[in-house]
Amino acid sequence: MGNLKPLVIGELVVPKPVIQGGMGVGISLSSLAGAVAKAGGMGIISTAQIGFKEPDFADHSLEANLRAIGKEFKKAREIAPEGVIGFNIMVATKNYAMYVKEAIKAGADIIISGAGLPVSLPAYLAEAAAEMKSAGLGETVKTKIAPIVSSVKSAMVILKMWDRKFGRVPDLVVIEGPLAGGHLGFSRESLTELRVDTPDVEHTYHQDAYDEEIRGIIRLVGEYAEKYQTKIPVVTAGGIYSHEDVMHQIDLGADGVQVATRFVTTVECDAPEEFKQAYIRSSKEDIVITKSPVGMPGRAIHNAFLSGVGQTPFKLEHCYQCLEKCDKKTIPYCITKALVNSAEGHTEDGLVFCGSNAFRAVRIETVDEVMKSLLGE
Repeated sequence: MGNLKPLVIGELVVPKPVIQGGMGVGISLSSLAGAVAKAGGMGIISTAQIGFKEPDFADHSLEANLRAIGKEFKKAREIAPEGVIGFNIMVATKNYAMYVKEAIKAGADIIISGAGLPVSLPAYLAEAAAEMKSAGLGETVKTKIAPIVSSVKSAMVILKMWDRKFGRVPDLVVIEGPLAGGHLGFSRESLTELRVDTPDVEHTYHQDAYDEEIRGIIRLVGEYAEKYQTKIPVVTAGGIYSHEDVMHQIDLGADGVQVATRFVTTVECDAPEEFKQAYIRSSKEDIVITKSPVGMPGRAIHNAFLSGVGQTPFKLEHCYQCLEKCDKKTIPYCITKALVNSAEGHTEDGLVFCGSNAFRAVRIETVDEVMKSLLGE
């Protein structure tokens, strides 16, 4: 593993400094998260419509999702009894606080939260701890909390607010860059400025400009760590596919990396075979920036579904109550239906989120193979 050290988050130790990024709907559940944790990395389960396989999901999606959080965590823990396993929970989720508390009560080692700024995450952690204590479920909660940021500005908002309001700092900070898959913490204009919305991102991307942003965030986090006399590890994400990519991030000052796309085309990934093959079949020209009903840009594989978006007026037939802010009258499609279709293998009728390097996948690997490749072993 060369000079790669374990990722240390307080008393939590991840032997290999690789976090598997959360991918929903239904892409990173117990099988993938458990396998990555077993291999020495950090396995992350996505809570985005996590209960889509539950029989009552259509009519009682909230109850189905909360129930599935405990089920998926238990299954992942059985795969990796000693591993580090957590959840990715989108801030944009309707009833966000309930998801956070359920994940904590399930025993999550960590909660990573983005798609919005998790300004109230420490409050929900404290509430969950109080509820567990009054129910006789233990005196201490060990769940770590980590915001996802994409700029110095968003990092400043979180660090300043958590400091002033809660007298604490994050346990870990994840910096998600513009090459990531799924929802992106960037405006469309920023993506254009960084030249990551072209058909040839690997040659047009203004990497030096974003590398400077990463250094700025790391410096800022360091200032708050010093104030609290603690260590706040920083992990970078977005477009990390090879050992060279990993080492570039470490050279920038990162303590580890978060990788998602590379794990999709593994035996252990929870995605259906059709979803994995969509990655393997894709070319770099197929990977596009699209606007999600969440209100954020997203990166996905262009397919029949995306070709049809906006061609005919969309009429919502059933609302799954997934987003805090969703204008049912103006959305171009239902994000839950589009992602569940893909998670069920109907990829041409659904949204296939991916990172900028999805086209580099040529075969199905094992999680162990991916980990060794990333770490240069």
